[in-house]
Amino acid sequence: MAMSKTRQTLIEVARQLFAQRGIENTTMNDIAKASNKSRRTLYTYFKSKQDIYNAVIQSELENLYLQLEEVIKRKLSADDKLMIFFFTRLEAIKDVVTRNGTLRADFFRDIWRVEYVRKEFDRKEIAYLQDILEEGVRTKIFEITDIPKTAQILHYALKGLEVPVIRGVFSLNINNKSDRDTIINLIFRGLYRER
Repeated sequence: MAMSKTRQTLIEVARQLFAQRGIENTTMNDIAKASNKSRRTLYTYFKSKQDIYNAVIQSELENLYLQLEEVIKRKLSADDKLMIFFFTRLEAIKDVVTRNGTLRADFFRDIWRVEYVRKEFDRKEIAYLQDILEEGVRTKIFEITDIPKTAQILHYALKGLEVPVIRGVFSLNINNKSDRDTIINLIFRGLYRER
């Protein structure tokens, strides 16, 4: 279902205000004024500031989802696709944080609400990972006994990297051979020494 232009505008203006001022310091009136809409129009689309905050999070997740969908559609081997999926996701998370400034603090303060909003995204991401793994098994690149469980483990491993990436204490760069090799070794070869 296509989102109305007015709703998209309100979400984008709210995102910008939340990023500049923080959620606590932004009012519904601020959002209405900055978007050149009446408060009545704003309340037609969103019942509360929390409602529009959830829509902002959902919008950011949808952008991330679209980027991952592009990776899935590419004609690549399953191992290359998985690698690009990982790096695309980490870069996209970093971009969201860079673009949203003050929202980062709100993200950490209200992580449970963010988790609630992103449930559907998590489900889609696990399905994408499962598709890549199934393709890898079908083409004999991977040997996996429990594909759904492996997809979940990879998803939660990626999710576990989010906070260090958001805080800026950890980064991986797809253009850095050492970073690529580290991920390749861990995911595709595991922790065992070659025998």
